[in-house]
Amino acid sequence: MQLTDAQRLDWLRLIRTEGVGPRTFRTLINRFGGATAALEALPDLGRRQGKRLEPPSRAQAEDEVAALTRLGGRLIATGEVDYPRLLQQTEAAPPLLAVRGGAILNCPGVALVGSRNASTAGLAFTERLARGIGEAGLAVISGLARGIDARAHKASLQTGTVAVMAGGHDRIYPASHAALVDAILGEGGAVVAEMPMGWEPRGRDFPRRNRIISGLAYGTVVVEAARRSGSLITARYALEQNREVFAVPGSPLDPRAEGTNDLIRQGATLVSEVAHVLDVIGPIIERGPDTNGAPVRTRLDLREQLNFWDEIDLDALDPADLEKQPLFARPSPEPPNQDDPFEPADDRARIIALLSPSPVGTDELARSAGVGVRIVQTVLLELELDGRIERHGSGSVSLISR
Repeated sequence: MQLTDAQRLDWLRLIRTEGVGPRTFRTLINRFGGATAALEALPDLGRRQGKRLEPPSRAQAEDEVAALTRLGGRLIATGEVDYPRLLQQTEAAPPLLAVRGGAILNCPGVALVGSRNASTAGLAFTERLARGIGEAGLAVISGLARGIDARAHKASLQTGTVAVMAGGHDRIYPASHAALVDAILGEGGAVVAEMPMGWEPRGRDFPRRNRIISGLAYGTVVVEAARRSGSLITARYALEQNREVFAVPGSPLDPRAEGTNDLIRQGATLVSEVAHVLDVIGPIIERGPDTNGAPVRTRLDLREQLNFWDEIDLDALDPADLEKQPLFARPSPEPPNQDDPFEPADDRARIIALLSPSPVGTDELARSAGVGVRIVQTVLLELELDGRIERHGSGSVSLISR
């Protein structure tokens, strides 16, 4: 696939709309057949929920593209040849990735992450690992943060490194790493971001960044991490993405080792030399990815799935229901059609009354309410946009107690 310039602008406008994250974007594209049609449907969707779902203007999208271009960057869409293949196979892959550099993005890579307040020993071991991974022909991927991240990038400049930013390309964080970004690009590496130009990174943007770090890599190595470290979030994402998780052991007296020691206790591969990483990653790369595009792994169980987006989650729509007819029909001057899923208020009230904090399947809900699955899905979508229901992995839903 290769987007035209017009299509790329429509994709950008859609993903920059408040409430539209990666999962919602994908479902809207599938539901309406393209970004243009999805953009046209957003106002109706917002009105029915009493919300403003207003995408940025075309001029605003053009300004963002121009600003990125001035920095030597470009937007790559999922499905395009330059989009990182491993990242594309993850559930929450950014629909558009802002990239500077980029030739290295489709090279096999390993993520190295860890404490910002790293120990000297941790920094030294990170350098040894990064050099060894690079010399083995693998890219080193990290998050441009102080401490372990920065040392990993610096140690792999000549062999190839990828930095994932939490903010926009013109908002390097920390600002003191601007020279490091220049060095990465000057040595043929890549810098990527999903946030808009001008976006100052907030606390919640770093976990979002972390799932890109792990998604780009065959495995993630955590060098130092306290129990509440953001590096453990990267490890959790790696697990969700079916990637390998490694941890460097440390002294039980050092708080910076508590998280990594816990990872090892839970089944992460212990790393005390670079061969411990290469011995696991090498065979995975040689045999290639599975049908989902990711290496197969069965170890480690790290708590619940993380979700850091306040987005309209349309992902639970039944694929059989994804027809060409728009889900959100425009108002008609004709008398209401009683078969219109938006009209039967009695059905809606009945469905709401049947929901509870206990999960229930969509089919069972339709049978209990005596209505079709399409009507149930429409009502559930409205409730979800209003923050009144929660979806579960089995496809069931439950009412959120207030």
